[in-house]
Amino acid sequence: MATNAPVITEKKTRFELLNWLMANPVLGAGILAVLVPTLLLVARESWSTEQGAHGPIVLATGLWLLWREWQNAAVVARPAPGLPISIAFAILLPLYFVSRVSNIVETEGFLMYGLVVAALFSAIGWEALKRLWFPLIYLLFVLPPPETLVAMVTNPLKIMLSESAVGFLYLVGYPVASSGVTIQVGQYQLLVAEACAGLNSLISLSAISLFYVYLRHHANVRYALLMIVAIVPVAVFANFVRIVLLVLLTYHGGEAAAQGFLHDFAGLTMFMTALITIFAIDHLFGLLFPRLKGSKSDPVAKPAAEPAQP
Repeated sequence: MATNAPVITEKKTRFELLNWLMANPVLGAGILAVLVPTLLLVARESWSTEQGAHGPIVLATGLWLLWREWQNAAVVARPAPGLPISIAFAILLPLYFVSRVSNIVETEGFLMYGLVVAALFSAIGWEALKRLWFPLIYLLFVLPPPETLVAMVTNPLKIMLSESAVGFLYLVGYPVASSGVTIQVGQYQLLVAEACAGLNSLISLSAISLFYVYLRHHANVRYALLMIVAIVPVAVFANFVRIVLLVLLTYHGGEAAAQGFLHDFAGLTMFMTALITIFAIDHLFGLLFPRLKGSKSDPVAKPAAEPAQP
């Protein structure tokens, strides 16, 4: 039996979004007035550093994911009631202007994000917003994390990774010792900085890994969650490999060699280690849990039964 379900085309969904923007020109202009200067500030203060260099890549891939999932969300898109939007704007806008005047890039970025999401909610409603949950969460990696959070997580992580790297190298026969985040190897002394073992590298590695997991397994929610749980240990292991490699470069090539081109090469090795480990874990989980990997969260549509013959 044929159904008359409406077909949502990409052209139609784009047209509906343009209609909403034309019907709300003040809101659209206001969002651009908040979005553009804050992104320029984030690009200047964060993306130009090693810690935030992943920002442009995450922004480009995140916008592509939004475009990819938009057709699915547009099927259930409905304008949201105005009262919750007004309350959200009444709370977020004053805080945003205070952060803008104070030039606090971390706070300003997240408040800008909240305003943009609130505007998107007013256009498409809660059901459609839920279908865009991953691109919206993924785009948070564009913004720099608060420095207090970085310091709180980084310090114990640096100490743990430093001691682990020293313990491993000592077992294989290297003259190495550590005191906190300071590593002594031979006649050289190294300081494990945030760029080598901190939350910043964990964020970039987690973002790349999440992108891979979502593209490959987003239709299988349980397996995707299993892979997401493995991301943080993989990122920590990749940082461990980087510290070990930098200590070895310093011991065999000297401090100048380890802090020059080879330092950047160690960072590239860290990312390659993380990606290869994610691929290996994905393959291993597929062998250990074949039913979980083969199952899908969306039920498979069954063919309609043929009408009974008279």
